[in-house]
Amino acid sequence: MSDADGALYVGSVMHVRVKPRRHKLSYRLFSLLLDLDALDALDRRLRLFSVNRFNVFSVFERDYGDGSDGSLKAYVARVLAQAGLASDGGPVRLLTMPRLFGYAFNPLSLYFCHRRDGSLMAVLYEVNNTFGQRHAYLIPVADGAAAPLRQTAEKRFYVSPFMDMDLTYSFRIDPPADGLRVAIVAADGDGPVLSAVHSAQRRPLTDGTLARALVTHPLLTLKVIGGIHWEALRIWAKGIRLRPRPPLPGKPISIQPLRRS
Repeated sequence: MSDADGALYVGSVMHVRVKPRRHKLSYRLFSLLLDLDALDALDRRLRLFSVNRFNVFSVFERDYGDGSDGSLKAYVARVLAQAGLASDGGPVRLLTMPRLFGYAFNPLSLYFCHRRDGSLMAVLYEVNNTFGQRHAYLIPVADGAAAPLRQTAEKRFYVSPFMDMDLTYSFRIDPPADGLRVAIVAADGDGPVLSAVHSAQRRPLTDGTLARALVTHPLLTLKVIGGIHWEALRIWAKGIRLRPRPPLPGKPISIQPLRRS
């Protein structure tokens, strides 16, 4: 199958908090890699997956981007234009957890923005917090950059009530292929505070693989949000204080300058 046919990635996420108290968690999960130009074709091809309507698995475009009912591909094109990146209509592939029986919560979704020649132009990191807020970081990719990609961004968006705002994110990404790996380190002036690693293996996106994912990861999306609150309780019990929630950033997208190695 081609990338336009989508893919299912099955793997795990591990978080390790280094300070002020050590805390570790891990869980299994699956994600979909979806070509935004092929959403309608996927809707027609798969019985268990739908776009913008209820199914066992579904993706609603209003769950992403600016929250409108418009085309998600058009939204990404506008974001790239704001960053001064001339999109030539190349594919944009979204890595995300789908809604499961109508519900999903995605702490992080990634958009891999390509040129028509297949080269990667930028990565858009879209972050949701449990307060119903969203922010994105757009980071350009230098021409000819080899995997793993190494990117950085200053934290602008409140995510965890136990994390300071004065942090820097460092990303190390092996883009989706037979496998994928996304590693994120949040650091302050004294070094790493938290690291998170998502690693997964590719499966074809079919009704059969979706059915198996449903059996092996039952109620995944509910477990993600439930796990977030359970781990927050455990962190609070370790004596880590709550940080106040600041106002949202002035702009919904933080655009990072291109950094050449």
